[in-house]
Amino acid sequence: MKHNYLFILLCTFVLLVNCKGDGESIIPDETPNVIQTGKVEGKVSANNGTKPIGGALVFTVDSESKVYHTYSDSNGNFSLTAPEGNTVLHIQTGDGRNFRTETPVTIKKNETITVPATATKLNQIAKMAYVKGSYDEIEELINNLGYTATELTYQDLKNLNTIAQYDIIFLNCGSRGISQTGTSSPSSDAMVYSNLSTFVANGGSLYSSDWASAYLVGGDSNTTMCSAAGGFINDNLLCVKNIGTATTYTNCAVSDVPLATALGFNTLDITYDLTAWEKIQNYDSTFWEVLVEKNNEPLMIRTGHYTDPNAPQVPVGNTANNNQITICHHTTNGNNITITINQNAWSAHQAHGDTQGPCSGNSASGKIYYTTFHNHAAGNIGKAEPILEYVILNL
Repeated sequence: MKHNYLFILLCTFVLLVNCKGDGESIIPDETPNVIQTGKVEGKVSANNGTKPIGGALVFTVDSESKVYHTYSDSNGNFSLTAPEGNTVLHIQTGDGRNFRTETPVTIKKNETITVPATATKLNQIAKMAYVKGSYDEIEELINNLGYTATELTYQDLKNLNTIAQYDIIFLNCGSRGISQTGTSSPSSDAMVYSNLSTFVANGGSLYSSDWASAYLVGGDSNTTMCSAAGGFINDNLLCVKNIGTATTYTNCAVSDVPLATALGFNTLDITYDLTAWEKIQNYDSTFWEVLVEKNNEPLMIRTGHYTDPNAPQVPVGNTANNNQITICHHTTNGNNITITINQNAWSAHQAHGDTQGPCSGNSASGKIYYTTFHNHAAGNIGKAEPILEYVILNL
């Protein structure tokens, strides 16, 4: 009996030390699932099928809304490692609202598949328009890439319903003058300035070059002084004067790292063939990013921070009604990326911790690019051409 009693006590002790205080049994950790991956590669090109696109974001999304991404190099080539299985390959430039492509792919374990070139052309989603200029023809570069833009007149800019149909508007150098306004008074353009402000505040994007600075900060055919009458961007944010002379700027720096990586070069020469081009005198560095410069003189700037509290809320372009949403995907390493996805996928991304709107800039604002240079009448613009092509695809 005594031995049985000791045996019962021993068993009781063993049971006690193998139980948790909250009454739950200790269960060993399960071996984590190993994700099997393969590679998908290809080459991103413009719609013309020949111009390689550098800096394009290439990604897939798994069943748990985890994003696997990479970027195309300056020759358009990409190689992405992602989980095996059927998925959709997304290709985007900018934030993906204006140019993007989706193509189904099947990724195979430990294999590399190559996506056909026909499936990796960057599609135009945006409706684009331009105002014809005297010294600049950005529409020529748009056409050469295989994309389309509609010509607007200066008078069209005075109709908000007209410009709100578009996602991007290109304002060419020399597109604005007394002959178009019918008067020399800049105040007569109040409707144009108000409409452009409303357009950008509601997500539309603008390209403005050289003398077209008058659309942004005021002036008549161009901007001759700081604090010129008119414009819709506050004078303390940007000042330009048409005091540049005909010359070539050598060894200009591409100071924006993503831009330089997409281009494959970080220096270039820029020829200014006009005798009075707009030089940037000062700018607010919290509002503008400098993309190209010469000895700290900005030559190309960009912002996504524009706001107008007085602007009415109006739907702009295709992006307002195409069931797509732009979000900031939060990665585990903090390298967050802006992507545009189908609205139906938002709840899963939200649960993952993503947020609506781009990762930087104002969530409602479109972008504004201002360049002091352009594809001028002489036609020989050298390395400025791929920079302007980048602008077109990243507005």
